[in-house]
Amino acid sequence: MTQTPSSSAIVLFAHGSRDPLWRAPIEAVQSHILASHPGMAVRCAYLELSTPDLPQAVQELVDSGATSVTIVPMFLGTGKHAREDLPVLVADLRAQHPGVRVHVQGSIGEDPRMTALMARIACSSPE
Repeated sequence: MTQTPSSSAIVLFAHGSRDPLWRAPIEAVQSHILASHPGMAVRCAYLELSTPDLPQAVQELVDSGATSVTIVPMFLGTGKHAREDLPVLVADLRAQHPGVRVHVQGSIGEDPRMTALMARIACSSPE
């Protein structure tokens, strides 16, 4: 049976690194999303040093039928990349894909649920 593509998609947007092991946590989030939301279109994208970059990931999702893309900055805080680089990239994406709704969430580390989870982890006993 062929699965129809979702019109909504998620991009997990991270900094990137030359070290391929650095991507493992971002890709683990992608795997959790796919496991809990079968059929959800989700891609990882990187600002630099890793591929795909944000325009490539969004293009792939649009080519698959996405009409709404949510970008999730996988940063602990809203630093230069989230404050300056990402808005420029998003403006370019909106110009390239005028029929696609592009939404940007706040940096993942600033979500109160993530803050609470990090505090619980910090206070837990080592396993």
